[in-house]
Amino acid sequence: MTNSLIAPEGAAATGRALAAIPSPDVSSISLGPVTIHFYALCILAGVVAAVFWSERRWAAMGGEKGTIVDLAVPAVLLGLVGGRLYHVISDYQLYFGPGRNPVEALYIWNGGLGIWGAVPLGAVGVWWVARRRGISLSKLSFAIAPTIPLAQAFGRWGNYFNQELFGKPTDVPWAVHISLDYTYNSEGAPRPGMQPLPGSSTEYYSTYHPTFLYESLWCLALAVLLAWLGRRYGDRLDGGRLFAVYIIGYCVGRFWIEYLRVDPAHEILGLRLNNWTSVLVLAAALAYFVWAGRRLDAFSSRVVPAGHDVGTEVFDTDPATSQDSGDTGSDGGSEAADPETGKAGRPKGRGTAPSEDG
Repeated sequence: MTNSLIAPEGAAATGRALAAIPSPDVSSISLGPVTIHFYALCILAGVVAAVFWSERRWAAMGGEKGTIVDLAVPAVLLGLVGGRLYHVISDYQLYFGPGRNPVEALYIWNGGLGIWGAVPLGAVGVWWVARRRGISLSKLSFAIAPTIPLAQAFGRWGNYFNQELFGKPTDVPWAVHISLDYTYNSEGAPRPGMQPLPGSSTEYYSTYHPTFLYESLWCLALAVLLAWLGRRYGDRLDGGRLFAVYIIGYCVGRFWIEYLRVDPAHEILGLRLNNWTSVLVLAAALAYFVWAGRRLDAFSSRVVPAGHDVGTEVFDTDPATSQDSGDTGSDGGSEAADPETGKAGRPKGRGTAPSEDG
């Protein structure tokens, strides 16, 4: 039996793609009383990949192994809280008001995490660990910067399994097929953002731009670019500047990807809220990039906890070329750090000084 809401398959006249990425039949699996949502698994996969890569980068910089794992717990937990808060606040109409169930604001497995809230609050967790251990936040941000877009690349596939946050209707070969929502009733209803066929109120386009795929690929490319920039221009991208480049790159991609999306969103002057957020955050990141570039010597370079032997610090950001704690960084020498301030001694005319014990 054909549901009246489904557009005829392969109907070229309706703008439907003859070939498309199939939509998943399920978004979760049940193991006894436990339900495992693929959305959560995608996020978990991203976190694991980011932590593993960050640990390698941090160790190559002379940091102690296990540091990234320790900071990952508060960073991820706070990031999830921040991401969910941004989503609930920016899309409050989905959870509050007549006919809505506010408790669903806690159902994170149904989708809804805003990167604009996840990164700032997650950064608080990183700052907290850095402060307690007396290590450089700018060095931590350097190690972590390329790994965050890698985590996002994994996480975006959660939108695929939930069939959400897709773009405009299209018939391109790589379009994603969006099915009707049978979650709430057997008849099926259009998912948020599904567009009706011209002149119809009962039939809907079923192939759309896979914005989840666009953002995933953009984030993968950004991760590779940041890793290369860190190796090629590491001395110029200290002080949180590499992290600022990540923010700038992500905002550029998010702006045009957001422009393609058709799911309900608040608009200001014809642009979606997240478009404006991208512009504002990009401007702030650019300002920080310029500001930090004028005071690179003011940032701490400590990569081992206060009270530990600071003579073992190295600054090679390529794990493949890291030897042992006695090796020098890419600038030809290990950097000495003041045991009280964690700041490196930098004689005039040179980038680093011979290492000394604290």
